[in-house]
Amino acid sequence: MKKLSARRRHPLAALVVLLFALAVTGGLYAAFAPADKAQADDTAQSLAIKEGKKLFAVGCASCHGTGGQGTSDGPSLVGVGAAAVDFQVGTGRMPAQQPGAQVPRKRNIYSNAQIDQLAAYVASLGPGPSVPDKSQYSAEGADVGKGGELFRTNCAQCHNFTGKGGALTNGKYAPTLEGVDPKHIYEAMQTGPQNMPSFGDGSLSPQNKKDIVAYLGAVNGDKTASPGGMELGGLGPVTEGLFGYIFGLGACVAVAIWVAARTTKAKKS
Repeated sequence: MKKLSARRRHPLAALVVLLFALAVTGGLYAAFAPADKAQADDTAQSLAIKEGKKLFAVGCASCHGTGGQGTSDGPSLVGVGAAAVDFQVGTGRMPAQQPGAQVPRKRNIYSNAQIDQLAAYVASLGPGPSVPDKSQYSAEGADVGKGGELFRTNCAQCHNFTGKGGALTNGKYAPTLEGVDPKHIYEAMQTGPQNMPSFGDGSLSPQNKKDIVAYLGAVNGDKTASPGGMELGGLGPVTEGLFGYIFGLGACVAVAIWVAARTTKAKKS
């Protein structure tokens, strides 16, 4: 009996063994799996930066310098972030065709993969705004009314109250926002391209930016209705005044001539 009792295992022995096995398994996973994943991510990022540097040397270095430090022909790109590259290259503004007061939007010459590689390289030069993900600029969860209020307060002075664009000084202009990718509108607010000021999260929160993007989609969408009828380009009092001047005043002149002609005829008779 004493031998049997000596060999009998403690009731918690199996539980201890199980916990030990789980601890060893978890330790092995923590030691190897995340490291492998992190290493793979680092390798992919390093490759993107390497390829981006090659693209930069061919298409950007002549103006921005071989290390993105800037030259007399182009500003420094240190610290502008991936979002600035995605906006400028994605909208075709960069590489610029020629210097001028404003670099216009045009068809871009890089693939999405190449834009990502360029953005990765420029981002490696210094910290800056990252490319937003779709949840940040999609209309889901946005307040269109609030976005309109924010847009009229911060943006309408240059872009017009519906984003149709407008003229600035010395050959510069605020481009139309009609047909612009929502991601690029969000990035423009992040980075402040060309004549536009940047709106960091301290001045316009991510939700505020999301609301503004949703507002522009609502007023410039394919299904947007104009309750006032003919919108005259949506440019406000300038075109409305011109329309009134040309057609209204013209109608008045025509009526005056007609009345005068009839009066002359009446006197002759």
